[in-house]
Amino acid sequence: MTINEIQDEVIAEFSDFDDWMDRYQLLIDLGNEQPPLDERYKTNQNLIEGCQSRVWLQADEEDGKVIFQAESDALIVKGIIALLIKVLSGHTPDEILAADLYFIPRIGLQEHLSPTRSNGLLAMVKQMRMYALAFKAKES
Repeated sequence: MTINEIQDEVIAEFSDFDDWMDRYQLLIDLGNEQPPLDERYKTNQNLIEGCQSRVWLQADEEDGKVIFQAESDALIVKGIIALLIKVLSGHTPDEILAADLYFIPRIGLQEHLSPTRSNGLLAMVKQMRMYALAFKAKES
C-alpha cells in the first residue's frame, strides 16, 4: 500500500467517531497495540527532542525501506507515534521524504492536542524524515 492509501484508511477509521473522547480512545488503543520497544533502543540518542513526554524512535533499513519502532511513556503520545509508524514505516526514504501527511489535519489531530503535544507531533515527524534523509544519503 502507498503512504496515501494508508492515510486514507486512517482518515476513514477516525471518521467513524464524531466524539473526540472516542478518537482519543482509538489513539490509546493503537498505542497499546504497538509492540514494546526493545530496551537496548531506549537510549538518549533515540529520544525525540521537543516532546513533553519521553518518546524513543528507532529506525532501521531493510531492503531499501525504513522500518520504524517506537515507544512512549504517555498513552496518547504512544498512539500518535503508532499512527505515524503505521503510515510511514515500510516505505523508501524517497517516499517518506515526499509524503504530504494530510491525514494529520484531516482527522483534526493537531487542533485537539495541547500546544506541547502538537510540538511533539511535529518533532516526531521531523525525526522520522531525518532518519529517511540519513538512509537516503547512505545510498548515494
